[in-house]
Amino acid sequence: MSDASQSGLCCGLTLGQWVKKIVVFAVTILLLSWLYGWASPRAYPTDRPLGFGHGALHGALMPMALPSLVLGGDVPIFAANNTGRPYKIGYIFGINACGLLVFGSAFWKPGKQAGPASPPPK
Repeated sequence: MSDASQSGLCCGLTLGQWVKKIVVFAVTILLLSWLYGWASPRAYPTDRPLGFGHGALHGALMPMALPSLVLGGDVPIFAANNTGRPYKIGYIFGINACGLLVFGSAFWKPGKQAGPASPPPK
């Protein structure tokens, strides 16, 4: 038998660690779905054309719409009544800002700062 099967590890995690990760993932999905359901009516007004600010908000909220869409909800991710180019630029800005925060925080290692490369010893 391999070391992984003997020690109860799968991909470096024990069964308890897998269960914890799955529960945290499921709770996160449910929380994001609820949050998007709460924010959606407030973030998509229909009484006026929406500009850059709403575009940025919609772009930032768009990734949170995925769980709601997968679970069968028909939620908005883009306002049809918009100002055109400013709204679309805001939307792209919002998506990128959200990605920077999520993925930047996931890969940020505050203890490991890249310093100047030192020359190899002679």
